[in-house]
Amino acid sequence: MLIDTHAHIYSEEFLHDVDEVLQRAYDNDVKKIILPNIDSGTVKRLLDLNDAYPHLCFPLMGLHPTSVSADFREELEAVEYWLGKRSFYGVGEIGIDLYWDRTFLKEQQDAFRYQIKLAKLHNLPIVIHVRDSFEEVYTIVQEEQDGTLQGVFHCFSGDKSEAQKVIDLGFLLGIGGVVTFKNNQLAEVVKSVPLRHVVLETDAPYLSPVPKRGNRNESAYIIYVAQEVAKIYDISVREVAEITSENARRLFRI
Repeated sequence: MLIDTHAHIYSEEFLHDVDEVLQRAYDNDVKKIILPNIDSGTVKRLLDLNDAYPHLCFPLMGLHPTSVSADFREELEAVEYWLGKRSFYGVGEIGIDLYWDRTFLKEQQDAFRYQIKLAKLHNLPIVIHVRDSFEEVYTIVQEEQDGTLQGVFHCFSGDKSEAQKVIDLGFLLGIGGVVTFKNNQLAEVVKSVPLRHVVLETDAPYLSPVPKRGNRNESAYIIYVAQEVAKIYDISVREVAEITSENARRLFRI
Protein backbone atom coordinates (compact mmCIF):
# COMPACT_ATOMS: atom_id res chain seq x y z
CA MET A 1 0.00 0.00 0.00
CA LEU A 2 1.19 3.50 -0.88
CA ILE A 3 0.27 6.78 0.81
CA ASP A 4 0.36 10.01 -1.18
CA THR A 5 1.24 12.53 1.53
CA HIS A 6 0.62 15.62 -0.59
CA ALA A 7 -1.97 16.12 -3.33
CA HIS A 8 -4.40 18.86 -4.35
CA ILE A 9 -6.90 16.68 -6.16
CA TYR A 10 -9.75 18.84 -4.87
CA SER A 11 -8.48 21.64 -7.14
CA GLU A 12 -10.25 22.86 -10.28
CA GLU A 13 -7.90 20.79 -12.46
CA PHE A 14 -9.83 17.71 -11.29
CA LEU A 15 -13.28 19.22 -11.35
CA HIS A 16 -14.65 16.94 -14.07
CA ASP A 17 -12.98 13.61 -13.31
CA VAL A 18 -12.00 13.44 -9.65
CA ASP A 19 -13.90 10.16 -9.15
CA GLU A 20 -11.94 8.51 -11.95
CA VAL A 21 -8.68 9.96 -10.58
CA LEU A 22 -9.40 8.47 -7.16
CA GLN A 23 -10.33 5.12 -8.69
CA ARG A 24 -7.04 5.01 -10.60
CA ALA A 25 -5.17 5.81 -7.40
CA TYR A 26 -6.96 3.04 -5.53
CA ASP A 27 -6.34 0.59 -8.38
CA ASN A 28 -2.61 1.40 -8.09
CA ASP A 29 -2.61 0.57 -4.35
CA VAL A 30 -2.70 4.21 -3.23
CA LYS A 31 -5.07 3.75 -0.30
CA LYS A 32 -4.56 7.04 1.57
CA ILE A 33 -4.17 10.59 0.20
CA ILE A 34 -3.27 13.60 2.33
CA LEU A 35 -4.89 16.84 1.10
CA PRO A 36 -3.23 20.11 2.20
CA ASN A 37 -5.40 23.22 1.90
CA ILE A 38 -4.45 26.39 -0.03
CA ASP A 39 -6.66 29.19 1.33
CA SER A 40 -10.27 30.04 2.22
CA GLY A 41 -11.29 29.69 -1.41
CA THR A 42 -10.41 25.99 -1.53
CA VAL A 43 -11.91 24.85 1.79
CA LYS A 44 -15.33 23.84 0.44
CA ARG A 45 -13.95 21.62 -2.34
CA LEU A 46 -11.43 20.12 0.10
CA LEU A 47 -14.07 19.22 2.68
CA ASP A 48 -16.57 18.02 0.09
CA LEU A 49 -14.00 15.56 -1.23
CA ASN A 50 -13.19 14.38 2.29
CA ASP A 51 -16.90 13.89 3.01
CA ALA A 52 -17.34 11.89 -0.19
CA TYR A 53 -14.26 9.69 0.40
CA PRO A 54 -13.56 9.74 4.16
CA HIS A 55 -11.48 6.54 4.15
CA LEU A 56 -9.28 7.67 1.26
CA CYS A 57 -8.92 11.45 1.59
CA PHE A 58 -7.44 13.05 4.72
CA PRO A 59 -7.64 16.87 4.89
CA LEU A 60 -5.21 19.39 6.33
CA MET A 61 -6.06 23.01 7.14
CA GLY A 62 -3.74 25.93 6.45
CA LEU A 63 -2.86 29.00 4.42
CA HIS A 64 -0.39 28.52 1.55
CA PRO A 65 2.39 31.15 1.49
CA THR A 66 1.57 32.26 -2.06
CA SER A 67 -1.91 33.17 -0.81
CA VAL A 68 -0.46 35.45 1.87
CA SER A 69 -1.01 39.14 1.11
CA ALA A 70 -2.02 42.29 2.96
CA ASP A 71 -5.25 40.69 4.24
CA PHE A 72 -3.57 37.53 5.52
CA ARG A 73 -4.93 37.94 9.04
CA GLU A 74 -8.47 37.41 7.75
CA GLU A 75 -7.29 34.22 6.07
CA LEU A 76 -5.71 33.06 9.33
CA GLU A 77 -9.00 33.65 11.11
CA ALA A 78 -10.58 31.20 8.66
CA VAL A 79 -7.85 28.64 9.36
CA GLU A 80 -8.35 28.99 13.09
CA TYR A 81 -12.14 28.74 12.70
CA TRP A 82 -11.98 25.49 10.74
CA LEU A 83 -9.42 23.92 13.06
CA GLY A 84 -11.90 24.46 15.88
CA LYS A 85 -14.88 23.21 13.89
CA ARG A 86 -13.74 19.96 12.23
CA SER A 87 -11.13 17.27 12.58
CA PHE A 88 -7.97 17.64 10.50
CA TYR A 89 -4.82 15.55 10.26
CA GLY A 90 -2.35 18.42 10.15
CA VAL A 91 -1.77 22.10 9.46
CA GLY A 92 -0.74 22.77 5.89
CA GLU A 93 0.26 23.75 3.42
CA ILE A 94 2.22 26.47 5.22
CA GLY A 95 5.67 28.01 4.83
CA ILE A 96 7.51 30.64 2.84
CA ASP A 97 7.78 31.06 -0.94
CA LEU A 98 10.23 33.65 -2.27
CA TYR A 99 10.44 32.30 -5.82
CA TRP A 100 7.84 34.59 -7.36
CA ASP A 101 7.84 37.62 -5.08
CA ARG A 102 9.43 38.88 -1.87
CA THR A 103 6.89 41.68 -1.34
CA PHE A 104 5.10 39.92 1.51
CA LEU A 105 8.07 38.23 3.16
CA LYS A 106 7.26 39.68 6.60
CA GLU A 107 3.62 38.68 6.26
CA GLN A 108 4.63 35.15 5.16
CA GLN A 109 6.92 34.85 8.17
CA ASP A 110 4.18 36.02 10.53
CA ALA A 111 1.58 33.70 8.96
CA PHE A 112 3.97 30.75 9.09
CA ARG A 113 4.84 31.28 12.75
CA TYR A 114 1.18 31.80 13.69
CA GLN A 115 0.13 28.57 12.02
CA ILE A 116 2.93 26.65 13.72
CA LYS A 117 1.52 27.86 17.03
CA LEU A 118 -1.94 26.68 15.96
CA ALA A 119 -0.48 23.27 15.12
CA LYS A 120 1.09 22.99 18.55
CA LEU A 121 -2.16 24.10 20.17
CA HIS A 122 -4.10 21.37 18.36
CA ASN A 123 -1.27 18.80 18.61
CA LEU A 124 -1.04 18.43 14.83
CA PRO A 125 1.91 17.97 12.43
CA ILE A 126 2.73 20.65 9.86
CA VAL A 127 3.39 20.37 6.12
CA ILE A 128 5.90 22.98 5.01
CA HIS A 129 6.23 24.64 1.61
CA VAL A 130 9.81 25.80 1.00
CA ARG A 131 10.78 27.57 -2.21
CA ASP A 132 13.91 29.72 -2.36
CA SER A 133 13.44 30.11 1.39
CA PHE A 134 15.18 27.29 3.24
CA GLU A 135 17.06 29.48 5.70
CA GLU A 136 14.00 31.62 6.44
CA VAL A 137 11.86 28.54 7.07
CA TYR A 138 14.54 26.67 9.00
CA THR A 139 15.12 29.60 11.36
CA ILE A 140 11.45 29.81 12.33
CA VAL A 141 10.99 26.05 12.75
CA GLN A 142 14.15 25.84 14.85
CA GLU A 143 12.91 28.66 17.08
CA GLU A 144 9.46 27.09 17.44
CA GLN A 145 10.67 23.52 18.00
CA ASP A 146 9.88 22.68 21.61
CA GLY A 147 10.14 18.92 21.25
CA THR A 148 6.50 18.49 20.21
CA LEU A 149 6.58 19.89 16.68
CA GLN A 150 6.58 17.37 13.82
CA GLY A 151 5.99 17.52 10.12
CA VAL A 152 7.23 17.29 6.55
CA PHE A 153 9.42 19.53 4.43
CA HIS A 154 7.21 19.09 1.36
CA CYS A 155 8.82 18.65 -2.07
CA PHE A 156 12.30 18.62 -0.59
CA SER A 157 14.93 19.57 -3.15
CA GLY A 158 17.83 20.76 -1.00
CA ASP A 159 21.35 19.44 -0.54
CA LYS A 160 22.72 16.88 1.93
CA SER A 161 23.44 19.54 4.56
CA GLU A 162 19.87 20.85 4.41
CA ALA A 163 18.50 17.31 4.54
CA GLN A 164 20.43 16.65 7.72
CA LYS A 165 19.16 19.90 9.24
CA VAL A 166 15.58 18.80 8.52
CA ILE A 167 16.17 15.41 10.13
CA ASP A 168 17.85 17.00 13.15
CA LEU A 169 14.71 19.09 13.64
CA GLY A 170 12.71 15.87 13.86
CA PHE A 171 11.04 16.35 10.48
CA LEU A 172 10.54 14.12 7.45
CA LEU A 173 11.52 14.75 3.84
CA GLY A 174 8.68 14.74 1.29
CA ILE A 175 10.00 13.18 -1.92
CA GLY A 176 8.02 13.45 -5.16
CA GLY A 177 8.35 13.52 -8.91
CA VAL A 178 11.52 15.62 -8.96
CA VAL A 179 13.51 12.56 -7.87
CA THR A 180 12.69 10.94 -11.25
CA PHE A 181 13.96 13.87 -13.32
CA LYS A 182 17.21 13.50 -15.25
CA ASN A 183 20.29 15.50 -14.27
CA ASN A 184 19.10 16.34 -10.77
CA GLN A 185 21.09 15.86 -7.57
CA LEU A 186 18.15 14.80 -5.40
CA ALA A 187 18.82 11.07 -5.84
CA GLU A 188 22.24 11.42 -4.19
CA VAL A 189 20.72 13.41 -1.35
CA VAL A 190 17.98 10.83 -0.81
CA LYS A 191 20.56 8.03 -0.86
CA SER A 192 22.38 9.70 2.05
CA VAL A 193 19.24 9.66 4.22
CA PRO A 194 17.79 6.59 5.98
CA LEU A 195 14.38 5.72 4.51
CA ARG A 196 12.75 6.10 7.92
CA HIS A 197 13.02 9.87 7.37
CA VAL A 198 11.17 9.86 4.02
CA VAL A 199 7.56 10.03 2.88
CA LEU A 200 6.32 9.92 -0.72
CA GLU A 201 4.12 12.52 -2.41
CA THR A 202 2.89 13.69 -5.79
CA ASP A 203 1.91 17.35 -5.30
CA ALA A 204 -0.80 16.63 -7.90
CA PRO A 205 -1.63 18.27 -10.25
CA TYR A 206 1.98 19.55 -10.32
CA LEU A 207 5.45 18.00 -10.77
CA SER A 208 4.48 14.89 -12.69
CA PRO A 209 7.18 12.21 -12.51
CA VAL A 210 8.92 10.62 -15.46
CA PRO A 211 7.39 9.10 -17.61
CA LYS A 212 4.34 11.37 -17.13
CA ARG A 213 6.10 14.74 -17.36
CA GLY A 214 4.06 17.27 -19.30
CA ASN A 215 0.79 15.72 -18.13
CA ARG A 216 -1.37 16.61 -15.16
CA ASN A 217 -0.06 14.77 -12.13
CA GLU A 218 -2.33 12.53 -10.06
CA SER A 219 -1.99 10.26 -7.05
CA ALA A 220 -1.79 7.06 -9.12
CA TYR A 221 1.57 8.27 -10.44
CA ILE A 222 3.21 7.96 -7.04
CA ILE A 223 4.16 4.46 -8.11
CA TYR A 224 6.84 6.00 -10.36
CA VAL A 225 8.28 7.87 -7.38
CA ALA A 226 8.28 4.65 -5.34
CA GLN A 227 10.04 2.78 -8.14
CA GLU A 228 12.77 5.42 -8.38
CA VAL A 229 13.26 5.47 -4.61
CA ALA A 230 13.52 1.67 -4.65
CA LYS A 231 16.33 1.94 -7.23
CA ILE A 232 18.14 4.53 -5.11
CA TYR A 233 18.11 2.31 -2.02
CA ASP A 234 18.45 -0.93 -3.99
CA ILE A 235 15.42 -2.46 -2.29
CA SER A 236 12.00 -3.62 -3.47
CA VAL A 237 9.10 -1.29 -4.20
CA ARG A 238 7.13 -3.24 -1.60
CA GLU A 239 9.69 -2.37 1.07
CA VAL A 240 9.65 1.29 0.04
CA ALA A 241 5.86 1.27 0.28
CA GLU A 242 5.85 -0.40 3.69
CA ILE A 243 8.43 1.90 5.27
CA THR A 244 7.23 5.21 3.81
CA SER A 245 3.59 4.38 4.48
CA GLU A 246 4.37 3.56 8.09
CA ASN A 247 6.24 6.88 8.36
CA ALA A 248 3.15 8.68 7.02
CA ARG A 249 0.73 6.78 9.26
CA ARG A 250 2.77 7.60 12.33
CA LEU A 251 3.09 11.28 11.47
CA PHE A 252 -0.52 11.93 10.46
CA ARG A 253 -2.02 9.34 12.84
CA ILE A 254 -4.02 7.55 10.20
